[in-house]
Amino acid sequence: MATALATSSCRKEGFLSATTTTNLSEQTVFTDSSRTVGFLANIYSNVGLSTGLNRFSYNYIVCGGLEAGCDEAEPSHAFPTPATQFATGTVNAGIIGEEPYKTCYSNIRAVNVLIKNIPNAPLKAPYKAQMVAEARFLRAWYYAILVEHYGGVPLVGDTLLSYETPIVAKRSTYADCVNYILSECDSAALILPVTQTGLNYGRVSSGACLALKARVLLYAASPLFNGTTLPREAGAGGGKEVDPALVGYPTYDVNRWKLAEDAAQKVIALGVYSLNTVNNYQTSSPGYGFQGLFPLRVNTEYIFELMRATGNNDLETMCLPPSRNGNGTGSFPYQGLVDAFPMRNGKPITDPTSGYDPNDPYKDRDPRLAYSIIHDQTVLLVRTGNGQANGSAPVNIYMGNYNGVGTGQDAVHQGTLTGYYNNKMLDPQALSSSISFGTNRVMPLMRYAEVLLNYAEAANEYEGPTANVYAAVEAIRQRAGLDPYQLPGALTKEQMRRAIQQERRIELAYEGHRFWDVRRWKIAPQTESIQAQGMEVNRNGSTVAYKVFNVTKHNFRPAMYLWPFPISETGKSPELVQNPGY
Repeated sequence: MATALATSSCRKEGFLSATTTTNLSEQTVFTDSSRTVGFLANIYSNVGLSTGLNRFSYNYIVCGGLEAGCDEAEPSHAFPTPATQFATGTVNAGIIGEEPYKTCYSNIRAVNVLIKNIPNAPLKAPYKAQMVAEARFLRAWYYAILVEHYGGVPLVGDTLLSYETPIVAKRSTYADCVNYILSECDSAALILPVTQTGLNYGRVSSGACLALKARVLLYAASPLFNGTTLPREAGAGGGKEVDPALVGYPTYDVNRWKLAEDAAQKVIALGVYSLNTVNNYQTSSPGYGFQGLFPLRVNTEYIFELMRATGNNDLETMCLPPSRNGNGTGSFPYQGLVDAFPMRNGKPITDPTSGYDPNDPYKDRDPRLAYSIIHDQTVLLVRTGNGQANGSAPVNIYMGNYNGVGTGQDAVHQGTLTGYYNNKMLDPQALSSSISFGTNRVMPLMRYAEVLLNYAEAANEYEGPTANVYAAVEAIRQRAGLDPYQLPGALTKEQMRRAIQQERRIELAYEGHRFWDVRRWKIAPQTESIQAQGMEVNRNGSTVAYKVFNVTKHNFRPAMYLWPFPISETGKSPELVQNPGY
């Protein structure tokens, strides 16, 4: 079978360097060691497809990622992308794109091609075994992406299909899909090293296998899937009654929380991951470990990452204000996300004892706010025309006149649609327009902070707010720079649940979690049917006024707990039952 197979060139970035595609037969690829290795490297190239901040585009114009499809952010353009469709409630099977369905199955097919052909490769047996283990994890990873989007999907096992052959199969149950992913993770973990180092950094480790297993089990234990009522809530899809087993477990089982708790605990017990506390910028500012994490290419917190070429600066280009050479093609944080960050004393801004001042709304806030969101008068590095550092200066997002400077290019309604810019994962030393001042950043797909929050959530649901639950959440709050970082004592299970959900919202903002979290918790009708808002800052000399304004009206329908299968796929296979409500 001759198909277009991908190979990669070896560069000093290591195994996961950029790939190129050539029209080679399987025999040509798998009788050459470097091409065989390159074929596996190419399967890694789409691991970040779900969480990328540039995921959605229209006519090649980037409009944001999943954060722009929920209550986190406004897309940079109102084009009909899935982000806009989910935000406004207009999504349907006729307009949804083929991504991620097509991309995931393309990579699953590639894994099956590799497993079939690797016995012929001129590589040593132990290395072949490791490559197969990596490939099996990647197959599980792509299935996990499919399941979080659609629920139960067709499981093709090791079946070999050509790249031109459509997936023609009926859906497997949600339980079967979960069990398959867990089995693949377990098998791969037996072969792979606990961590990967040196030129192998970025390749799958057994730690990544265990972390994916913990995440999948947490989702499976959550209200959306654990005793699902989705078919009755959303109505029959495609004119057919939808079997509840396709979209979750028909009956609730509290022990699913225990399985998720134990799986997360196994990652913690490895003892090789920790929250980053490296002070990259030699600052005395609290929360420096959180700020310094994301520009670090290698750190103790990342468990699985999307590798990037050194010197990258695409996030800076998408997200920085125009005065810092940003091009405005990312997304803009909502006021609701800003308000979610507590005061530095850990109290929510709605608490009358918190010290929050609506006339100085960014003072004494959780340090992660400044590291995640650029607001009016945020101080950023300034560079000269040749890229050299030229001190720092505030970003002027206000309207009016301040210190003799009027409304400028960064202002609300001009540079930003909400009065804010994203700062999460950006390198404060990078320059958007120059690779000479880029960053060695890689993109986090699973990190230790998530594992701690996964553990806390599962343990709280199964056992209640134990000392271990408190410790997991408070470790994150301590690293964030909250003072005091401790949670109130004697919280009930329900109170701890809200605390964990709030901590996930701010710690994991802009990392592709919120879109799925509000769905699996079944709080999307409250969080997504909202009037999204932004902030206008009006300055007149020494006078400043803050005014919240309406941006976009969001609308959530029960069908939107899951994505619809694209009509292009259900049309090929009548047995591919559409999701409820579509």
